Amino acid sequence: MEDPLAAIKITFFQECDEQLSELESGLLAMENGIADSETVNAVFRAVHSMKGGAGIFGFDTLISFAHTFETALDGVRSGTLSATAPVIAVFLRAADLLADLVRAARENTAGDEARINALRMEFDKINNSATVDNNVSAELSDSIKENQRNSDKIEEKLWKIIFTPDSTLYLNANETTFLLRDVRRLGKTNIEIDQSRLPKLQDLDAEGAFLSWNITLESDCSESDIRDLFEFVESDCTLEISLEITDGFKPGKVITGDNGFKFEFFTPVDEEEIQESNLLHSMQSDSEVKQLEVPQATTSLAIQNIKTKADSANVAVATIRVDLDRVDRMIDLVGELVINEAMLSQRVLEAGIARSSGVAMALEELEHLTREIQDSVMAIRAQPVRSVFQRMPRLVREVATMTNKQVKLITEGESTEVDKTVIERISDPLTHMIRNAIDHGLESTEVRLASGKPAEGTVKLTALHRSGRIVLEVSDDGAGINRPRVRQKAIENGLISSDAQLTDEETDNLIFLPGFSTAATLSNISGRGVGMDVVRQSIQALGGRISISSWPGKGSTFTLSLPLTLAVLDGMVVSAHGHTLIIPLGAIMETLKPRRKDVFPLDGDLNVLSLRGGYVPIVDVAFCLGYRSQYVDPEQSVALLVEGEGGSRAVLLVDEIHGQKQVVIKSLEANYQAVKGIAAATVMGDGRVALIVDVDVVVQRTGSDISKNLNELRHLEVSVGAA
Repeated sequence: MEDPLAAIKITFFQECDEQLSELESGLLAMENGIADSETVNAVFRAVHSMKGGAGIFGFDTLISFAHTFETALDGVRSGTLSATAPVIAVFLRAADLLADLVRAARENTAGDEARINALRMEFDKINNSATVDNNVSAELSDSIKENQRNSDKIEEKLWKIIFTPDSTLYLNANETTFLLRDVRRLGKTNIEIDQSRLPKLQDLDAEGAFLSWNITLESDCSESDIRDLFEFVESDCTLEISLEITDGFKPGKVITGDNGFKFEFFTPVDEEEIQESNLLHSMQSDSEVKQLEVPQATTSLAIQNIKTKADSANVAVATIRVDLDRVDRMIDLVGELVINEAMLSQRVLEAGIARSSGVAMALEELEHLTREIQDSVMAIRAQPVRSVFQRMPRLVREVATMTNKQVKLITEGESTEVDKTVIERISDPLTHMIRNAIDHGLESTEVRLASGKPAEGTVKLTALHRSGRIVLEVSDDGAGINRPRVRQKAIENGLISSDAQLTDEETDNLIFLPGFSTAATLSNISGRGVGMDVVRQSIQALGGRISISSWPGKGSTFTLSLPLTLAVLDGMVVSAHGHTLIIPLGAIMETLKPRRKDVFPLDGDLNVLSLRGGYVPIVDVAFCLGYRSQYVDPEQSVALLVEGEGGSRAVLLVDEIHGQKQVVIKSLEANYQAVKGIAAATVMGDGRVALIVDVDVVVQRTGSDISKNLNELRHLEVSVGAA
């Protein structure tokens, strides 16, 4: 039988993901010393909301642990528990467990009782410690509060509050105890329970709500301050607030201006009649008054609170939840629109219609509009990388604990936006790289201290936009890559020959080879030779590149360059032996016309081009893809200097360049099958399919062929130098 609450559960778990993200962000801020009331309340609200939502579906384990967590957080809110480093560490572990319990509820599996019980014991320990500390300072605290009440008595007001919960308040796992406790923190209170609606035992509904509370509060707070305490349950209760009397001040009229703000005026007793009379006369004599000028000393704090809330409401961003499949469908349709617009432009061009004609001008406007629609639709899928970055602090804590190292994570550029598809697929590569940075990059605490470094190592994760791509950098201040050890391990594993002459860059790139690892022992983190090769494969699958910069004793930086979206591509349209191809524009460094004197042959049919004092391998694209059986004459071709993954370069020979174009990417693997050397396909304006060249694969293949002739290439360099 279909679950009638299935759709609501989906929404609940989506909200849980957001609240867990907010929870971890708040706890990390508290860990960094930002434990103000706003941050603590945000953390408390996240746990409270998850507990309340779980109560609807009966997730008892989640409710119970969230309640325990919430109680400890309430201690921080009330000041009975200090947000010290050990306390925040317990909170962070509790947040991790809460995330696992939400996942267990989503998958309908049981939670880890051992972890739950262990954390409950930790909560009991910190709560007991807080109780002892509070008992020591209770007398002093009461004395201070009494002195404050005496000094501020002239400003205090007497509020009458009637709080009547509905049954839904209890069904959502809320507690009146916390609410009443919060009210008591505002000032001197007298709370009486009203049992007048309580039925006889035989008529009692176990899930009903029959009690209410009459509260008298003596405080200088405003009405909005009181209502803020009941913000969580405002739809699940009836709340009546009225101002009774004041010490030294009496309540005046409550006037609503044309702008909707309510103004409360409190005036001294001996001047009340004069001020009230003047104010009412002013309001009645001028119906066009838009704003009241009130002396600052007589204005209630309620005005400031209301204005603050109104301002924040004006800047609030309205959002809606949309099924991702619908967004993908819309993007596909817009892609088809772009293709059809290109085909229409091609037909008009073939028909010989003048560019100054009405049809051509309308078509140009359609092209601009189509491009704007495409950009707008792509922006819908764009999301900040914050969702990925927020997972990393937990990873850093876990790996640091496993390696017994002190690690600090710094993140920058969390608001950098990228396509959701890219975000979903960069999480694993970043996870591998950060684990590698902590395990291999950072030294142990003892070694760092001995070398004059801080005991705490730093891992920095940065995101930024550069040249129409997103660049992610993972850097550390560790020892850097040990190139002699990397080379030795590569020789031992048979990955390179013992007489191979490699540059520093080529040595660094050895860590991306399958099966390569410098770990001395096998552990849960590393040692199996699986990790960095997976990173490179994942990045290449996204059409990206990865490079390394390392400085011995100072650290390393891994740089990932990725396309902003996997739906469209800016490319160069070229032809090779009668076939139309697309070369990604981001990989092209320059175009040139080869001269015969600059081309040098190697063994077989391989050639290199002399370019600015160096030699770059030449790739005949048509021959490489099997379009023709013989190499083309370089002097009769156009050359594109491209840069692949790891900074390796090659010169691609094509017959002709037709210009730049933004194309809609179609997956070749999903619609046909994977073809080596081809990244994807697109549909051109004439209706024909054009293949998008995988530059990285082509450059790598050429690099492999060139390495076999490395000795001859060096001999060639010597000969040219002697000449």
